[in-house]
Amino acid sequence: MTKQYLSQLERGHRGFNRRGLIENLAEALGCSVADLTGQPYLAPDRATIEGRAALPGISLALNDVGPDEVPDLTPRPLEELLAWAERANEHRDQGQFSLAGRDLGTLLTELQAHALTAKAAERPHAFTALVQACVVAGDVATRLAGNGDLAISATRRGYDMAARHGDPGLIGLAQWIWTIRLVEFGARGRASRVITAGITELERSAQLRGADTLCAEMLGFAHLVQAQRAARDTRPDTVRAHLEEAEKIATRIGERNSMRMHFGPTNVAVWRLGIGIELNEGGQAYEQATRTPLDMTALNSQERSCALHLDLARALVQDGVQRDAEAIRHLDTADRLSPTRIRNDPIARDLLRVLDQRARRRVWELDSLRRRFGIPEWG
Repeated sequence: MTKQYLSQLERGHRGFNRRGLIENLAEALGCSVADLTGQPYLAPDRATIEGRAALPGISLALNDVGPDEVPDLTPRPLEELLAWAERANEHRDQGQFSLAGRDLGTLLTELQAHALTAKAAERPHAFTALVQACVVAGDVATRLAGNGDLAISATRRGYDMAARHGDPGLIGLAQWIWTIRLVEFGARGRASRVITAGITELERSAQLRGADTLCAEMLGFAHLVQAQRAARDTRPDTVRAHLEEAEKIATRIGERNSMRMHFGPTNVAVWRLGIGIELNEGGQAYEQATRTPLDMTALNSQERSCALHLDLARALVQDGVQRDAEAIRHLDTADRLSPTRIRNDPIARDLLRVLDQRARRRVWELDSLRRRFGIPEWG
């Protein structure tokens, strides 16, 4: 990075449009991504305040007992906890992170008690729900507060419990999510080791036919996260190789939704857009993503739809000022789909700053977004 480019970033003349750029700067400065972005931000809305109230309970649940310890309590009936875990995961999938996190620490503790003591017939259900709850906990910590330490602790606990259960698909899910959190935190070396081992194991278990495609779905996601990592390291040949593998799997198995993760052609296209942005190919990535409109109703996920519109806005801003009006509309749509996710996202906040600074006149849509984000007028 040239001194001129760095100076432009510091003075706000360029935006932090790529997540890999933030991670690289944090690594060079010897700090965390959250330190660099100033997270957690002042809560922009009541939902964020309510959601963050769950974080101490999650932290206590993960630190009060280790992965091999049975919590000293009498848990609620397993059926009740399974339904609770499914609701929490549905809230996450719909971008309602404050609802997803409600009393999540209690759910983690009671599910662990069941997972480690349940009868053989009930054990798979308890372990699956516990790993699911750990995934939700990591998302809540990241989306509402940028708390990478807690997110990694939660997803590592999910991996530990999946490994104790021994189901390859569940282990693959836990490794994939854990890798995402490690990458976000800047721990790229460990992320590489975790996901590389995951791909090796999943390739032995993946089935591209039949009803149980969890291993194949997780293998596809593992290739996507490897493509994302390669894009952030500017290795386009590696990006293409992993994207091709993910697309082959998606074509073979079609639209799937194990654990509400939405692997299939539609979500692969969403990931491809974000990966193109990391390669600084925003305009080209936008055209490819919109050439054939994506049917997001097939996923029925506000979180995924929100991610798509945020990336469409990022791609347009990367393409040049002439497309800023379109970018504003996509950012506004993303905020309406999942406000807490967008308003606490450093990339979205910086995108809003760039759009506001590039505007030649006052734009009421930008004023509205700035108020919703809880951001005063830029100085």
